Amino acid sequence: MEPLEIITQPGFVEQYAIPWTLRILVALLIWFIGKWIAGRITSVVKKVMIKTGMDQMLVQFLGNILYTLLLIAVIIAALDHLGLQTTSLLAIFGAAGLAVGLALKDSLSNFSSGVMLILFRPFKVGDFIEAAGTAGVVEEVRIFSTMIRSGDNRQIIIPNGQIYGGTIVNVSAKPTRRIDLVFGIGYGDDIKKAKQIIAEVIAADERILKDPAPGIALGELGDSSVDINVRPWVNTPDYWPVRADLLENVKLAFDANGISIPFPQRDVHLHEVKSA
Repeated sequence: MEPLEIITQPGFVEQYAIPWTLRILVALLIWFIGKWIAGRITSVVKKVMIKTGMDQMLVQFLGNILYTLLLIAVIIAALDHLGLQTTSLLAIFGAAGLAVGLALKDSLSNFSSGVMLILFRPFKVGDFIEAAGTAGVVEEVRIFSTMIRSGDNRQIIIPNGQIYGGTIVNVSAKPTRRIDLVFGIGYGDDIKKAKQIIAEVIAADERILKDPAPGIALGELGDSSVDINVRPWVNTPDYWPVRADLLENVKLAFDANGISIPFPQRDVHLHEVKSA
């Protein structure tokens, strides 16, 4: 029987067209309303977790998982209303789970790495980290990836597996940091005077901590300069501003006191060879 003949059969509209149209419409309503409800439930749960003092990174991670599970429940409810045997469908999904797991082994690895990042918390939202060959401020740890904002305001998405499987440097983990600088002076300059000038510049900056005391010591007798190691401590947020100011102020103080900062140079001696 041709499709047109089936449609024109008596009772087709009443028995099939209208009921299936209603089922599809109701299934769509279940999907859209369920999706909205899932979003609202997730939002409420996240607010409750935040009020209990839970870490923001953990709140975001658990919120993403909850929202995904609620969406799956909504999809199953919509399919069930269409008359599909969801029990059999779940069995099929379970049987296909192994094949999907093998195909998505990288995604599963990223998921498990995300769980480990949440459990062991090597960093939290707002920390500045170096991981997977990049650096930036952690904005969010998602199910499969971590969102990082670079210093020039770029959004970087890193798979969780690359972060957890590599070296993580958490710059913001400690409240204080040490600035490591090397100032080179000429071999003809007064070492004690240079060290005193550096100490005066450090003492004039209130952001530099008194405890631990700044370290100023002769570091190396280089090829072209006498190198002085300078190791002041600052609060972590002050690291880069203080470092920049120290470089500038020490250079200006050296210039004002006749202390030279030599650059690599090579002396070339020419010998004239007279022909016989």
